[in-house]
Amino acid sequence: MSDSFKNNSKFDNRKNNENSEMNERGGRVNGGENPEQKGGRSERHSDLITGRNAVTEALRSGRPIECIMTARASEGTQRSFGQIIAMAKERNITVKEVSPSKLEAMCGGNHQGIAALAAVHEYAEIDDMFALAESRGEAPFLIICDGIEDPHNLGAIIRSAEAAGAHGVIIPKRRAVGLTWAVGKSSAGALEYVPVARVANLSSCIETLKDRGLWVYCADMDGEPWCGGDLTGAIALVIGGEDSGVSRLVREKCDGVLSLPMCGKINSLNASVACAVVMYEITRQRNGIKARNR
Repeated sequence: MSDSFKNNSKFDNRKNNENSEMNERGGRVNGGENPEQKGGRSERHSDLITGRNAVTEALRSGRPIECIMTARASEGTQRSFGQIIAMAKERNITVKEVSPSKLEAMCGGNHQGIAALAAVHEYAEIDDMFALAESRGEAPFLIICDGIEDPHNLGAIIRSAEAAGAHGVIIPKRRAVGLTWAVGKSSAGALEYVPVARVANLSSCIETLKDRGLWVYCADMDGEPWCGGDLTGAIALVIGGEDSGVSRLVREKCDGVLSLPMCGKINSLNASVACAVVMYEITRQRNGIKARNR
């Protein structure tokens, strides 16, 4: 649980998210597909759209866009992207200024100073998650990711959420990874079955969930044992980011804190691993599966 469970789940081998995504896409030209050698096998993906016309048409078509990146340059150059930036703002899409060298490393050449990172799946609404729970005749069970930046972690959390019977995953719009190609791949197909919503403010979102009858617990240090509380009924579990864990404001909004014991030499767990452990305790209780010592 990342510094969620500080002793319990800080991402040990954390990598800067931007560098990680750059490595995954390095060398692609004009948004074309870039073969990656992995285990002697080429893998292709095309989540990067480069060039003024290509980005404009992607926005016009309504394609899900994670963010738009423009090369940091003169004021006049930035003004030339005014129409694209205006279209992005209408759709509430983040626009980032990055160094020309970073854009070059990501795209290869001929990017015209602009690129868009396409989402691999449409984002859902929180209402979709409640509707899914109702269709199954179950109390809502949601996962909230507070600043998960590694795409492999988010993909693994979505995969575990699907297996554990959760009805949706909620992520913040900023300072966290979105539905990139790497997230979709790491989810092993679970992204097709688990709604993922993106919200502007997690604290406000938690208040709304509580108003709708959910109990919200976060995975963090100095809490009660992960298996000690009543985790049945409508519930949301918050898992913190790899570096900073659950933020102070989010923790203060939660109804309780759950912690995992750390019995070895290492004082942390990977965020997705810690999340899966607590998810399955919730699943055990919700399904009435008795522990052997009870």
